[in-house]
Amino acid sequence: MKIEKITIENFKVYKNVEITDVGNFSVFLGANGAGKSTLFDVFGFLSDALKSNVKVALNKRGGYKEVCTRGSEGPITFEIKFRNTELHGSQPLITYHLEIALQKDTTIPVVAKEFLSYRRGQKGKPYRFLDFQYGRGSAITNEDQYTDSLNFEDQREEQTLDSPDILAIKGLGQFQKFKAISAFRRLLDNWYVSNFQIQTAKEIEDIGYSEHLSTTGNNLAQVAKFIWENHRDVFNKIIEKFKQRVPGIDSVEPEETPDGRIILKFKDGSFKDPFISRFVSDGTIKMFAYLMLLNDPVRHPLLCVEEPENYLHPELLLELAEEFREYAQNGGQVFISTHSPEFVNAVHVEELFWLTKKQGTTTITKASKDATVKKLFENGDKLGWLWQQGYFTGSGPKY
Repeated sequence: MKIEKITIENFKVYKNVEITDVGNFSVFLGANGAGKSTLFDVFGFLSDALKSNVKVALNKRGGYKEVCTRGSEGPITFEIKFRNTELHGSQPLITYHLEIALQKDTTIPVVAKEFLSYRRGQKGKPYRFLDFQYGRGSAITNEDQYTDSLNFEDQREEQTLDSPDILAIKGLGQFQKFKAISAFRRLLDNWYVSNFQIQTAKEIEDIGYSEHLSTTGNNLAQVAKFIWENHRDVFNKIIEKFKQRVPGIDSVEPEETPDGRIILKFKDGSFKDPFISRFVSDGTIKMFAYLMLLNDPVRHPLLCVEEPENYLHPELLLELAEEFREYAQNGGQVFISTHSPEFVNAVHVEELFWLTKKQGTTTITKASKDATVKKLFENGDKLGWLWQQGYFTGSGPKY
């Protein structure tokens, strides 16, 4: 899946914002409180709504009134345009649209509108594969026969959900006959919004089974053990990269203890005995976790990481940015937020967006759309330097 455009209305600081020309690797910068975390929380919100319902997702964030942009009555609206890269050949642009409002004369949030559509022909209106309002609607069942021809005759199945606060893609996306719906549901299920916790990642874990790093990193040792046992070539590649970035490290091994736990043992060539994870530096653990995440044999369709520069030496950020870009080029879209000019120096102008907050709401500007910034970059200036010199108007606390 590849997201190309995101529209957000009435979601916290985003009164009405469009992010267009979204690439495989996108970096967002801005002042504290400008909305970088909120942007990533769009995906967290949709994921929570999918796993439960919109009421639970809203209550997790303080309720409808706290989530809806101040001074607005809503609806809270998300629209994501993407292509299903799982398909061979033609990959039409797909639109997922969701509106959340309060049920009339109540404070109960409901899904006021939800649809999933393809463009029908070059000039035709978008064709809705799924179309629901207030818990009722329909989806087509003969998607295999679909063409962009205006003469396509659909076969639709009417459905009523158990409650109007449930996403239609939650239920219908489990059935392969609804292929477009199922593909988008998998995107929601499998995107990764990092909430990495250093101390959690350092904890000694009980013996268990984990194939993929959790968003907090609390299963780091289990994942390392899985990759070490089942993908030794990948594990060895990770260790070679790790050794280049953390001076003195010779090896890392996951080891089971007699009392039924897993520990990570870091061998420093200067010492006879290895260190266990709780005694190594925060930066060492974070770099090892990033390498585990970025070299996972199974890629996330969307990877969102906030401030990857924390705890890491500035000289490591160029290589880290390149690894994020490589991950994106090989099938997993990547969004990064950052406060680091060193990280931004490794970014291309078409990959960078900056956030500007005025009077309580935020707008987003693509760097390549700014003629001055684009020209300076093409003439050899680094974007991190331009940021520090104030060329990204409104991106800092003093602008």
